[in-house]
Amino acid sequence: MRYNPEKHRLPPFKTDGVLLVDKPPGWTSFDVVNMVRNRFNVPKVGHCGTLDPAASGLLVLMLGRYTRLSQKFSGEDKIYQSDLLLGTETDSQDMDGEIIAENDYSRVSEARVREVISTFSGDQEQLPPMFSAKKQDGQRLYRLARQGVEIDRETKPIHIHSIVIDEIALPHVKFTVKCSKGTYIRTLCADIGQKLGCGGVLYALRRTFSGRFDLNNAVTVDTLKSWEQADLEIYVRKLLFEKIAGDEQKS
Repeated sequence: MRYNPEKHRLPPFKTDGVLLVDKPPGWTSFDVVNMVRNRFNVPKVGHCGTLDPAASGLLVLMLGRYTRLSQKFSGEDKIYQSDLLLGTETDSQDMDGEIIAENDYSRVSEARVREVISTFSGDQEQLPPMFSAKKQDGQRLYRLARQGVEIDRETKPIHIHSIVIDEIALPHVKFTVKCSKGTYIRTLCADIGQKLGCGGVLYALRRTFSGRFDLNNAVTVDTLKSWEQADLEIYVRKLLFEKIAGDEQKS
């Protein structure tokens, strides 16, 4: 049934602000937006930066008039905790896709992994994956990919501020990356695997920061399901004071 704020059991939620959600794996970003809209009767909800269904972590939702700021907040840097699986390649560059190659990674050393990953810091040119929401010639790439169609894409500039290896337990390599808007961590993993000569795929991903916003301030979907409108209003007002008004005063 189509959402209609006037026919909801609750009055429309009128507090403008930001809601930080710890998105669980298996949920799309729209699933979270839709749940918040319908549970709390929020007429206007948007998000700042899509997370793939398999990914988890920080999803920044904008409520009410704050949806006008979605583009501003979407453009800020992000931090991700990533798990790269070497020796496997899929058509989507993550574990949701079809496996297209399985390669021997036994000759890859930890030293070589560190050497290669260090080359991905700074300005980079990245080719957007076919399985993405990016538009080209007015068409979503993932729709073409699902039809088995692959088209030529143009690379785009991104910036990797830092990439720190957290653990190497081959074939897995876990690292934390701070990057610019529009960086595909799936593609980063595939590019690292290609440079190592064995291929690679994004095994797991968790976003921990989006601009000024921190996963530590986020609430889980289960918590949201237990809240009433008053709980959401308290949270939004508190976050507005601490993370938005407070940050503006510091700057």
